[in-house]
Amino acid sequence: MKTYSAKPADVTRKWYVVDAADVVLGRLASILALRLRGKHKPIFTPHIDCGDNIIVVNAEKVKLTGNKLARKVFHWHTGHPGGVKTRTMGQILGGKTPERVVVKAVERMLTRNPMGRAQMRKLHVYAGSKHPHEAQNPEVLDVAAMNPKNKRSA
Repeated sequence: MKTYSAKPADVTRKWYVVDAADVVLGRLASILALRLRGKHKPIFTPHIDCGDNIIVVNAEKVKLTGNKLARKVFHWHTGHPGGVKTRTMGQILGGKTPERVVVKAVERMLTRNPMGRAQMRKLHVYAGSKHPHEAQNPEVLDVAAMNPKNKRSA
């Protein structure tokens, strides 16, 4: 019996649209990372990009459990003396680019190499409910209905 290894020509990519409203961030990110890698497909091959294109809408309405909105803090340094900056998750979600929260959560679950960057190019995240990818006829992927723990209403 021989092991099947997919070729780049064998891969067919679909488009999915995911509504992130009231979905827990970590659970959403893990499902998106799995779909971007293509691990849900029977032809998955680790060294070939088998993943699908994913559109995430309502990224500003994603939920976090516990007190992460106030207590989860991100630090970075500007490179200048005394240039340590901090921002909480609540400030990022309430800021001008709330979609960055979903992008960074997924990015940190993928490999940090050229294939991981190619997989991230297939992720399209939008803060509101509109997206410019209607021509691709995306299928709806209901992450909230996959598991009751995926959705928080409060």
